[in-house]
Amino acid sequence: MTTARETPADTSPTPAWTRRPTNLAKAVTAELVERIVRGAHPPGTPLPPEPVLCETFAVSRTVVREAVKILQEKGLVQVRQGAGTMVTSPSSWDMLDELVLGATIAQDDTLAILDDLVVTRRLLESDMANLAARLADAQVIDQLRVLVDRMDELVGDTAAYHEHDRAFHDTVMRASGNRIARGVVRSLESQVMNTARYMGRTERSLCVASNQGHRKIYERIAARDPDGAAAAMFTHITEAWLVRRSGSGKPDRLHR
Repeated sequence: MTTARETPADTSPTPAWTRRPTNLAKAVTAELVERIVRGAHPPGTPLPPEPVLCETFAVSRTVVREAVKILQEKGLVQVRQGAGTMVTSPSSWDMLDELVLGATIAQDDTLAILDDLVVTRRLLESDMANLAARLADAQVIDQLRVLVDRMDELVGDTAAYHEHDRAFHDTVMRASGNRIARGVVRSLESQVMNTARYMGRTERSLCVASNQGHRKIYERIAARDPDGAAAAMFTHITEAWLVRRSGSGKPDRLHR
């Protein structure tokens, strides 16, 4: 009986780009975002021409054009007739974009971008705490009390503590009724909540101190004290971040 000759298995390594997500344009975009933020393509300079990008990433012109379109939507490049695709100034970048913010944080040794993130969060959440003290009903106030009491019991379990911590802040934000401010804060937090540079130190004593801040916020909201609730939130976010970032040796930019 004649059998078909077996074809030897191809043992050559699989190119890295073929192991990327099926949407190659997104994969190319992610790589170019990282390179632009890192400074490999400085602001005011053109991206390499299409043929070079095609060869670099082993993709078609269609993929490169789609990636450039996405970069333009994120504010990182501008297509100019006769000049090519120019890298824009960081002031034009969409800092709420997941890729842009993530790459910027990764490249920032000074922690300045995280300081700016905390300042933004502090301003928005302080205002939302003010509104929550005006608008929260008895059910919301009871939810805040339950969360604060539970966090006192969880100070030795940092993972569970931080889960309840996020629930506390989100309850305050929802009570404010400001969906846009809540959306901005949640978007920013989602990019950094699992990064060591943002979470910093998380030992038990810090959870204890942190929950004292939560309790002051809860008490001011329960007392219907808008200014007091805003001040308590402002102080809590400031002090919690300064403690988490301590040990970095980097100057902070929070005292504004």
